[in-house]
Amino acid sequence: MFKNKRTKLSRQRGFSLIEIMVVVVILGVLAALVVPNILQRPDEARVTAAKADIRSISNALEMYRLDNYNYPSTDQGLEALVNQPSGFPEARNWNHDGYLNSIPRDPWGNDYQYISPGNHGSYDLYSFGADGREGGDGVNAVIGNWDL
Repeated sequence: MFKNKRTKLSRQRGFSLIEIMVVVVILGVLAALVVPNILQRPDEARVTAAKADIRSISNALEMYRLDNYNYPSTDQGLEALVNQPSGFPEARNWNHDGYLNSIPRDPWGNDYQYISPGNHGSYDLYSFGADGREGGDGVNAVIGNWDL
C-alpha cells in the first residue's frame, strides 16, 4: 500500500531547471523588444490626451454657444463652462448644470489657453505642449483646436 503511494508521488514532478531557464530567457527577450517601445510612447500618449481634452472642451464650448448665442469672452474664459459668467457677452441661457464639471489641465499640468476675439464663430483653444512655451516641434509643439 505504501509502495503504491510512493510510485504515484514520484511520477508527479515539477519543472526542471532547464524548463524554467527557457521561460526566463523567453520573457527576457520579450521584455527587451517591448519595453523600449513602451518607454518611447508616454509623450505620444500625452499628445493624444491633450487632443481628446481639446475636443471635449470644444464640444462644451459649442453647447455654450448654442445656449447663449456666442462663445465666452477671453475675460470670461473657460471658467464660464463651469460657473455662470458675469460681464459681456451676457450668458442669458446658461445651463445651471454647467457644461463641464471642472476645467481640465493639460497632460503636462498646465492650463489650456483660450482666446475668443468676439466673433460669433471663432475661438482658439490650445496647449503649449510638453515644454509649456509657444512654438516647438514634436511633443513641444502647440496643440490646438485648429489641429483637430
